[in-house]
Amino acid sequence: MKPIYTFFLLLLLAPFSLVSTPAWAEPSICPALLDSTQRELHSTESIDLCQFAGQPLLIVNTASHCGYTGQFKGLEALHKEYAARGLVVLGFPSNDFNQEEKDESKTAEVCFINYGVTFLMLSTSSVAKGDLNPVFKALKNLGAPLPRWNFHKYLINVDGELVGSFASKTEPESPEMKQMIEVLLKQP
Repeated sequence: MKPIYTFFLLLLLAPFSLVSTPAWAEPSICPALLDSTQRELHSTESIDLCQFAGQPLLIVNTASHCGYTGQFKGLEALHKEYAARGLVVLGFPSNDFNQEEKDESKTAEVCFINYGVTFLMLSTSSVAKGDLNPVFKALKNLGAPLPRWNFHKYLINVDGELVGSFASKTEPESPEMKQMIEVLLKQP
């Protein structure tokens, strides 16, 4: 097609392109859940959580000295199995239940050395009481129950909506968790 005809064709079609833009073409908007910058565990580096907008998330509050601390293995296994397909695992250490190290270097040692965690762990913060971490404040605003103990897990879809909440006793690799993750990863 000659350039002049292409120009006129585009001019004629332009009004129709403004009528409806498919959702997948819209730029990602940062949901309130991720609208914060937080420090990585035992680091001076901060990370803008908005970079995870549009991705399915598994959010979990953790502790180094809890009967459920062994769940780090299952969380890491989920991370390794599903990261390439888009799942982001975010760990939030907390001492709200008096089972976390006071020294972040000790928390980091438990996570990174003892359990080989490679998913993103953020600095220690409050998840259930007091001055809540912004992510947990947003979870509460979405209608999620705040953690009643360590290793409470939340699944968030690509639109930043809560789709699942799992108590501490639910193992990360349980059939119900994996089934819900599979559903999340198939959503457009």
